[in-house]
Amino acid sequence: MEKDDLSRELTAATWVKSSLSGANEGNCVEVARLAQGRVGVRDSKDHNGPALVFAPGKWAAFVDGVKGGHFG
Repeated sequence: MEKDDLSRELTAATWVKSSLSGANEGNCVEVARLAQGRVGVRDSKDHNGPALVFAPGKWAAFVDGVKGGHFG
């Protein structure tokens, strides 16, 4: 995928954050489901800033690690 295509996909994505983060919290991330099972992650305070894009297997491994307490 070319950089411009990814930029357009990230701009058009539907971004969500956890309902547990609260309305006024400043330290949140948002995630978006992207094409081909990828997942985008960005800082909720900086919608135009950079985003990380995880391949499906990498995202699943990250979520499993969080749930397993591997990131302290």
